[in-house]
Order: sequence, then C-alpha cells, then structure tokens
Amino acid sequence: MDLDDDLHGLGRDELLAEVRRLRAGIRAHRDSTGHDLCWHQPQLWGLLPERVEPDVAVPPWPRFLRGCVLYRESLESQLPNAPVHDREYGA
Repeated sequence: MDLDDDLHGLGRDELLAEVRRLRAGIRAHRDSTGHDLCWHQPQLWGLLPERVEPDVAVPPWPRFLRGCVLYRESLESQLPNAPVHDREYGA
C-alpha cells in the first residue's frame, strides 16, 4: 500500500499548496519552545492524509522522568547558548 498514492492525482498548484501546508506544520513544530517541546504532537501527525489513532505507549513515571531529564541534558549539550524559558507550565 502506497501511503502517498493521493499525490499522483494532484496538479502543480495542488502540490504547491500541500507543500506549503506541510511546511507550515513543520515550522510550527520547529518553533515550539519552553514546555511545548515536551508534548504529544497530534497536530503534526494530523498533517498526514492517513487518519490513524497513534498506538502510544507511555513509560512508567520513573522511566518517563529519566527520559525527560536525558532530553533536557541533550538540549543543554546541543544548544548550550539557548535562552532559558523560566516559567511554570500553564503560566
């Protein structure tokens, strides 16, 4: 099954519109900052034409929190000069 089969019937203008739509979604995800970096991303997945419920498995709390710490540490090493977003979630 070709998941991108829908593209074959689109004309140039339709393809350009699709590229722009996908780029806007990718940019919105890329430009996330602060607490938004940590969230489940159904809006991004919703850009795909196939409608499926993601089979998400959630780690137990201790493993989940260790993963959060590792993610934050990776940001520290990959973006050492990033500004600090010192706000509580929801504030």
